[in-house]
Amino acid sequence: MRTLFHFMTAAVVALTFVLAPPAQAQAAKGRAADEAALRKLVADQTEAWNRSDAAAWSKDFAPDAAFINIVGTVFNGREEIEKRHAFVFDTLFKGSRTQVTVTRLAFIDNAVAVVDTEHVVTGYAGLPPGVQATEPGVLKTRMRLVMKKTGKAWRIVAGQNTDVKPMPAKAAPAGQ
Repeated sequence: MRTLFHFMTAAVVALTFVLAPPAQAQAAKGRAADEAALRKLVADQTEAWNRSDAAAWSKDFAPDAAFINIVGTVFNGREEIEKRHAFVFDTLFKGSRTQVTVTRLAFIDNAVAVVDTEHVVTGYAGLPPGVQATEPGVLKTRMRLVMKKTGKAWRIVAGQNTDVKPMPAKAAPAGQ
């Protein structure tokens, strides 16, 4: 009986080592697929900006998403987010181009992720009141997006865009 017990214990331990790697590999594969999906969402949104396509830029926001723009205005819901972006694409940011870099992608759990991006916007017609170019002809911003996976699709549930302020002018040395 003792030999049978030792055999069964050894078999369970062996199966644990045999079965665990495939489970871990599957989880890693799922995480890689989710990361790729999130990066594609950001790339698609970038392309939509460069086409001035507010509907495409806003399509991945959840219906009840909240978005804070670079001047601190809160837009509630995908419809309002789209409407406001249609306005800026037709006015201040008409003809602008953006380059977006994902700087951080962190999974809170299997269905929630935070994506931080840096944006370099050029070719704009003007800037919102209170916003200054980060450098001549260039507006840089940092965006944080909170994403939630619903079914197989990732949706933006919250976002905030913050402009990067220009470097302060160097002060002249005292006495000059």
